[in-house]
Amino acid sequence: MLPDLAAADPTTGPAGRPDAPGDRVAAYTEGLTKVYGSGDTRVVALDAVDVQFEKGRFTAVMGPSGSGKSTLMHCVAGLDSPTAGRIVIGGTEIGSLKDKQLTELRRDRIGFVFQAFNLVPTLTAEENILLPLAIAGRRPDPDWYRTVIDTVDLGSRLGHKPTELSGGQQQRVACARALISRPDIVFADEPTGNLDSRSSAEVLGFLRHSVDEFGQTIVMVTHDPVAASYADRALFLADGAIVAELERPTRDSVLAMMASIDPRHMDAAHVADAAARVRTEERGTPVAAGGEAAASGEDDEQVVRPRHALEG
Repeated sequence: MLPDLAAADPTTGPAGRPDAPGDRVAAYTEGLTKVYGSGDTRVVALDAVDVQFEKGRFTAVMGPSGSGKSTLMHCVAGLDSPTAGRIVIGGTEIGSLKDKQLTELRRDRIGFVFQAFNLVPTLTAEENILLPLAIAGRRPDPDWYRTVIDTVDLGSRLGHKPTELSGGQQQRVACARALISRPDIVFADEPTGNLDSRSSAEVLGFLRHSVDEFGQTIVMVTHDPVAASYADRALFLADGAIVAELERPTRDSVLAMMASIDPRHMDAAHVADAAARVRTEERGTPVAAGGEAAASGEDDEQVVRPRHALEG
């Protein structure tokens, strides 16, 4: 059985952050530190990070290369061990868990979406979606299963194997797999990194929908300001510490913040953004400010737009 801290008396939170993480918080860290190497090769990837991820919110984690954003996600998700500090998910302090308990927590209470999809090639889309439940010896809730499948619009592709699906469809399978067990929190690591603009918009729209309609908690690591505009807030890391935060981020506000943190990022971000627009327009799907894709063609599906695309 996993130790539950939910009933414990809360302590005062770190300075500048809300006190006493409670029922509204899906996960939080206190003094989270990760150090690699020693001596001349010592690198502090995370420097005493205090952060909370509230339930039912979509958080984007951003920062320059080497800022610690992926390390933060891997530690909070239990994929990597911190050097120091506390990590609590749904009332469970994961540092106190044995290997088997940690495996069960990751399987049953955390959902994962990776850039490389990580689907089992010999299984069908349906089998990949149900894999976490099959491993746990659990049957899916029929109503929830239908809701998830309808939401990702894969009903006609459930019998296909990954090689028979497009990149966007494979990532939607991965998203459905992440949600099928109704996890406390979903971690998405560059979920649109291998997708074209239209498929990216579909996947991001699905993630946004899962927050708005199902109350899912999502933490997404991304370098893409358009992807961040789908989130409720964006956290910015530099040198292993959280240095800024934006509520209701837009593409332009994210670009401005990234430029203030690392001026080199401005040119690179504009180049990447312009390249994405060119690719999309060549496909006949113009993109408006904030990443809003307009439908084109009879076979195009409706794309859910960023909540804040037209704000700011």
